[in-house]
Amino acid sequence: MDLMKPLGGEVSVHMKATVEEVWALVSDVTRIGEFSPETFEAQWTHGATGPVVGARFRGHVRRNGVGPVYWTPCTVTKAVEPGTNAEGVFEFAVGLDANPLNTWGYRIQPENGGTRVTEYFRLTPAWYMRGYWLVLGRLCGKTNERGMRTTLERMKAVLDRKSTRLNSSHTDISRMPS
Repeated sequence: MDLMKPLGGEVSVHMKATVEEVWALVSDVTRIGEFSPETFEAQWTHGATGPVVGARFRGHVRRNGVGPVYWTPCTVTKAVEPGTNAEGVFEFAVGLDANPLNTWGYRIQPENGGTRVTEYFRLTPAWYMRGYWLVLGRLCGKTNERGMRTTLERMKAVLDRKSTRLNSSHTDISRMPS
């Protein structure tokens, strides 16, 4: 039955960057406006300055890239920096603390000399969200998946440019004339 299916979706992209570089990008909410087709700016609030569990921020959203425009309150629910296992998670709930509407996040893990980044969203499994998903889930899920792919591809482009600049700035001394 559709009411029991997961209320969300996810998209993964491989990036030629370290997990630390990807973590720095996905966990810096102040940069989301560079990448997201919907959230054009975000700022830490309530004294928060970075990605720790309980930190708050707000995102300025233009739904589906056209409207309406509104601020959303967000709270960091997971902030696992890449460590010895080199995997990381950055996740936040959207909505009021006692009643979030959904959760968005990024899972990052090493893969083939780079990093696999998965952006995901999950709706709160309350009855009213299940009803919403039943009526609009397929359409909204596809829209969100397109948006997540756009976000990840834009992040990838930034990290690829950074990698290219770093690689071109290193001179191969073995090819220099003696």
